[in-house]
Amino acid sequence: MNKKLNNATSVPIVPLKELNLSARFLFDEVMEDPQTQQDVLSIILGREIPLVKYSATEKELRLTPLARSIRMDLFSVDEDEVVYNTEMQDKKKSDMEKRSRYYQALMDTSLLEPGIMDYNSLNQTYLIMIMTFDLFGYGKYQYTFVPMCREARDCELEDGAVRIFLSTKGTNEDEVPKELVDLLHYVENTTDAEATRTGSERIRRIHERVRKVRSSEEVGVRYLRALEEKNEEREEGREQGRKEGRDEINQLIAKLITDGRADDLLRSVNDREYQEKLLKEYGIKKQSE
Repeated sequence: MNKKLNNATSVPIVPLKELNLSARFLFDEVMEDPQTQQDVLSIILGREIPLVKYSATEKELRLTPLARSIRMDLFSVDEDEVVYNTEMQDKKKSDMEKRSRYYQALMDTSLLEPGIMDYNSLNQTYLIMIMTFDLFGYGKYQYTFVPMCREARDCELEDGAVRIFLSTKGTNEDEVPKELVDLLHYVENTTDAEATRTGSERIRRIHERVRKVRSSEEVGVRYLRALEEKNEEREEGREQGRKEGRDEINQLIAKLITDGRADDLLRSVNDREYQEKLLKEYGIKKQSE
């Protein structure tokens, strides 16, 4: 293991072979396989999904250089031109609902080429978020959202866009397919025992893919590189924070000196050595001198 990884961060490093499918790195690697994508999507949507003909993990979408980009965990298109964006979320954030709205908007924008006037050309899309928490708090394994009319509850806006939020913390096993429940439990506890326990052939195939990825030396190298990059980003962020903090302190000190309050500044500092440093660096003279 790289010494820099051990010394520079206090966050425990989980070995690749122990990662659950809820870990974004493992999810992205596993889902690069078209058969695995087909199995996962078929379980989630409760029907056989046509073979995926195009897919990309960590796909970046941006409207303009000035707009915020998004990086999708898995973007795929099946033989019927249905588009899927599947995201793994293992940390609860306060902007998940608005985030899904933005992701949906960028997906749609990327699908309609310039010059196409008929909006009916827009593909059927599914935005799927697999979460290790219950975002809405109703104890559901699956929350499916399509636009509905408030004034006429049976009136659905058939615009071809569906957003699905899945939770590994669901409690309504009698309301959803057993295979979906088994998949969500497997996402959170990706072990041989969990894969064996299920009667799903698709989940067993997914697990075989997981085992292959975990044992790959090439993937192991990518995992260590990803950890290093993440660690370097944290270090850069901390250094930037320290620099901004120093800048703010310097601005405050300069303002106090300009306002003729150098004595107040010195009285606020208990450390004699730091007092001497201020006197030297800023040329402060005590008013009493």
